[in-house]
Amino acid sequence: MPRRGLDSGQVIDAATVIADRDGLDAVTLARVAESLGVRPPSLYHHVTGRDGLLRAIALRGVRELTASLRAAALGRAGTEALAATAHAYRDYAHAHPGAYAATLRAATPGDSEHEEAGRAAVEVLAAVLRAWHLEDEEMLHAVRVIRSSLHGFVSLEAGGGFALPLDLDKSFQRLIETLAAGLPAIAGA
Repeated sequence: MPRRGLDSGQVIDAATVIADRDGLDAVTLARVAESLGVRPPSLYHHVTGRDGLLRAIALRGVRELTASLRAAALGRAGTEALAATAHAYRDYAHAHPGAYAATLRAATPGDSEHEEAGRAAVEVLAAVLRAWHLEDEEMLHAVRVIRSSLHGFVSLEAGGGFALPLDLDKSFQRLIETLAAGLPAIAGA
């Protein structure tokens, strides 16, 4: 029987705290159980092993990131919306490095809940990109370009890959400007 008062939300909260503080590799049933003051078998009432913990962190991360992107884009269009969502993306990755890292995992085929969360994120980016009149495949290519560019920047930043004494915020702004300038080329492809 699960510990009285312990619920799935608390288990996911504890796992996410560990992921954000120590990285996804540090998330284990033993560490989560220890942080909650229970034995590891107690967690099986709430998650299906370590993979279940990682899936839960990923699902939460995708939903949180999507909500951040949506809020940033609200009431904005074009380059302004692109810049706002790019900054929201970067801010989320900084504030929640473990949950952000979990968002990079694609949903397991057939995991409709995780797949839907991913679709919602793509829909937010697609809405931001409507100003460039992209359609169908071009829209998906543009979403991939935006996502991979932002991920590359935040990953290099987090890993200390920008060693030159140059303002990172200015570099990030240049990235956004370059993306906005390149989107018409995708639309014309």
